[in-house]
Amino acid sequence: NHFPGVVLGMSGGIDSAVSAAVAVDALGADKVHCVMMPSRFTGDESLDDAKQCADALGVRYDSVAIKPAVESYETMLGGLFEGTEVDTTEENIQARIRGVTLMALSNKFGAMVLTTGNKSEMSVGYATLYGDMCGGFSVLKDVYKMDVFALCRWRNENFPEGLKGPDGLVMPERIITKPPSAELRPDQKDEDSLPPYEQLDDILQCLIEHEMGLDEITSRGHAPEVVQRIWQMLDLAEYKRRQAPPGVKLSSRAFGKDRRYPITNTFRKII
Repeated sequence: NHFPGVVLGMSGGIDSAVSAAVAVDALGADKVHCVMMPSRFTGDESLDDAKQCADALGVRYDSVAIKPAVESYETMLGGLFEGTEVDTTEENIQARIRGVTLMALSNKFGAMVLTTGNKSEMSVGYATLYGDMCGGFSVLKDVYKMDVFALCRWRNENFPEGLKGPDGLVMPERIITKPPSAELRPDQKDEDSLPPYEQLDDILQCLIEHEMGLDEITSRGHAPEVVQRIWQMLDLAEYKRRQAPPGVKLSSRAFGKDRRYPITNTFRKII
């Protein structure tokens, strides 16, 4: 569509690293702009990993601190929020500030915003509408988290003919080995809110790709209450997926066309 390039948030995590690598391999480093948007919860490791990955890929890399914008929102909403507990509201504000920042760069310079969320996150709604879901194309929309890890390792070890990116290690090893985290609150880890990704992805594939029932899924060693919880999260997150950008289709049950469920219903238990 004649975009001059793409821009994406580079968090220091594996999803943004793989998304950036795919973009560079497809378009060339000169067409990819990576932006780190640190907050007070962003760790030094994330800052280092994001910069190392961007340098290895040869892309333009900028850092835009979101702390001033976050503090402005805290001041603006402080009176209305008085007497309430800090919760996901404050986390989502950070994600949405990042989305606004990337869209501002897109509007000013014309590059299309890439989102970096994976299929595991989109399945259970572990994403922020108008925040990290904000963009024109989703690179990993049909890629489960465990496959993102595998893709990262594969790209570091292989360089097929025709890629426009560099050969060799393009994503630091620590990006693969460190625990995934959204870094929206102190010491946050994905597994604080979700089962381990090995377990989550297996349950999701049973539900989405194979449409298994509860007995079939629990026979694979999963606790019934965990399966029911994941099913409910999958069901409730449909309204988010309806507002997600288009992305690559890799499976037979990609979100958007292959799997169609109503946005709202009263069905809350898997049979």
